[in-house]
Amino acid sequence: MNSVDNLEYNTERPKLHIPEYGRHFQKMVDHAVSIADREERNKVAKSIISVMGNLQPHLRDVPDFQHKLWDQLFIMSDFKLDVDSPFPITSQETLQQRPEPLEYPQNHPKYRFYGNNIKRMIDVAIKWEKGDMRSGLEYAIANHMKKCYLNWNKDTVEDSAIFAHLKELSDGQIDLAPKGENLTDSGQFLKNRLAKSNRNGGSTNHKKGQRSNRGKKRY
Repeated sequence: MNSVDNLEYNTERPKLHIPEYGRHFQKMVDHAVSIADREERNKVAKSIISVMGNLQPHLRDVPDFQHKLWDQLFIMSDFKLDVDSPFPITSQETLQQRPEPLEYPQNHPKYRFYGNNIKRMIDVAIKWEKGDMRSGLEYAIANHMKKCYLNWNKDTVEDSAIFAHLKELSDGQIDLAPKGENLTDSGQFLKNRLAKSNRNGGSTNHKKGQRSNRGKKRY
């Protein structure tokens, strides 16, 4: 009956600063904080760091990883551990700083099936000096636009439609229609897509077949 009365529940225990290390690690850190002798406290802190490193031996001797372990030790001690760290002690305020929010692209392109990268490529192309290199880039962009169109729309598209979209997205600075350019045939894009799909599906089916035959008797 007494043993039941003395049971400890996690809900009644102090909250762990880094739960991944568990309750026993936290108790070791708490013990190190309570040691009055500084030399002994330093010795115990180094022992705790060594045990923490043993959990990931492949990173144990990496300097940056060592710094991380010392930071975690101070976090677990609630920054109350007074020892001689081989690394600059990161302040509690610095560790609690929240990162700046990421800026997500807010542009909403008219032709979303082309993606934002197409517009970036067009913006780069129109800055190039006119010549063979720019013409090659413009043609490559138009071909990629056609591929994107076929991926998300129907099974065929006229080159004139791609040229019109390219002219619109470039504010009239890229117009391939008068040059009589011919883009890659739609059937070739679809053929490549189908071949890729068959390769992926074929390997999956082959593996499924291997699994289904496993354990069967052979005569």
